[in-house]
Parts: sequence; structure tokens; C-alpha cells
Amino acid sequence: MTERYPVCLYDIGEEQLAKARETVKNNLEKLEEEGLSRGSSTAAEALARITSTTSLQDALAGAIYAQESTMESVDFKKRIFKDMDAAAAPSTILASSTSTIPASVFTEGLQNRFRCLVVHPVNPPLYLTLTELGPAPWTDASVVDRAYEIMESIGQAPIRLKKEVLGFAVNRLQYALLAESWRLVKDGVLSVEDVDKVMSEGLGPRYAFYGPFGVIHLNAAGVRDYCTRYAGGIRRVLDDAGETPTFDEEEVIGELETSLQRSLPVERMGEHSAERAQKLAELAKLKRKLKKD
Repeated sequence: MTERYPVCLYDIGEEQLAKARETVKNNLEKLEEEGLSRGSSTAAEALARITSTTSLQDALAGAIYAQESTMESVDFKKRIFKDMDAAAAPSTILASSTSTIPASVFTEGLQNRFRCLVVHPVNPPLYLTLTELGPAPWTDASVVDRAYEIMESIGQAPIRLKKEVLGFAVNRLQYALLAESWRLVKDGVLSVEDVDKVMSEGLGPRYAFYGPFGVIHLNAAGVRDYCTRYAGGIRRVLDDAGETPTFDEEEVIGELETSLQRSLPVERMGEHSAERAQKLAELAKLKRKLKKD
């Protein structure tokens, strides 16, 4: 059963808060229309539980959990977490939406650093439920447990990092794939279009339901059989991979840009983003249906 929580939005000005409330309203209504609401509340009922304020102290008063979603800047996060730590009760969990900055970098000097961690949703979070929980070395285990429970209670799919690593899980996997994709284009092995086709028509659909370990388990008589049969080949392929790209090689960037401008022109980015969102909504509906069946 999805829990119902009162929510208070905080920002520095009423204009920003008005935009945030409108975005939340539109998203709640969109999920309702698509049959993808996380709980039994209507969009209007959920919206009625949301308030807003320009006072950080008021926003954190009585809060059990706070999610910081500001700029990806270490210095800024240090400042906002210092303010949050001073304003919130010691029992309030303080979480950051950062996608790459480890919690230890901006929480080390806090009096109550034990209650701080990264809780990173995946973009676009409206349709993708994965949420990475990344504790600092000093984050109390009970804080991670409680944050995990809260994420599950609102319909998210949390994962728990057992120790702090740069980039967390999503970006470490994403960047490894991006590096090899870049090398295949740079070395003249595949076109940009064919690299994307490998994912959209091959690996991507498989990973949408089982992930890399589930896939290899199903591709043989179990994971042990897969490793026994293919470990040598895997090592040879990985040993053949080139150096990590710098991602500033102009010849590759130019090739990528030329290809992607044909299929996804920047001038129509809003349209393409909306199309991606609709496709993800349909995939989310399918996965929900299959889970029920």
C-alpha cells in the first residue's frame, strides 16, 4: 500500500514555488490520465497535501525526511546542507538528489552527519522508479534502512549502495557503456546509428526486464554455466578494449552531432523529450501489467 505523506516545498522565492506547484500539478494529472498513479489518491487529493514556503525552518519543522534537489555544485550543497542540518530535528533524514557527488564530500563537517545520504532518482523520474541510496561512510545504517522504506512506500524502486563510490551505480554502468560506444564510433567499427540500434533493438529490451545478470543467467544453463563457457572470451574482448575516451575528441563529437541532428534535431528537443516520455509511459504500463499478471 502506497503511503500518503504531507509534503512541503521550499524555495527562495514565490515565483519559483509557483512554477514548482504547477509542474507537480501537471505531473500528477498526467500520471492519473495514464493510469500510472503510484497510490489510490486522486491528483487533486495528492495536490491538497502539498504546501510551500520560502522559510527553510518552516519547511523542515516536524519533517521526517527532506530531499534536496538544487544545483550540482559541491560548494552550494555544503551551504544548503549546513543550513538544513541546523534547522531540522536530529531525527530528520537529509537526502540529496545529486547524480555524481558522494555524500561525504558535502556532509563531513556537519554536526548530525550520521543522518545524511544521497537518494538519487533516475531521469525522467515521472516514469522511472529506480532510486539510488548512497550513504557516506558515517551514515547510520538505520537512516539508510528508513530512507529505503520511505522510497518503497511511495512506489519507488530503491537500491542500496553498500559503500560510497564515485558516480554511484547508474552512472558507473552508463559511463562504461558510453565509453565503449564512443570507441566503436571512433575506431570506425560502427556508425552512430548502428550503435544506438544495438541498444534499442537488442540489449535495451532485454535489460528492461532482467538486467545484465539476469540476461546472462537466461542465456545459458544458469550463471555458473555462462561463466564457465564464456569467461575466457569475455576477458579477451575486454582486454582488446582501448583506452578510456577523453570525450572531447572533435572528430567523434562531430560525427555524433551530424547523426543525431538528423534523427533528433536540437531545434525540436521539446518534441523529442515529450515523445520519449510517452514511450516510457507505455513501457511503465506494460511492466505494471506484467507484474500484476
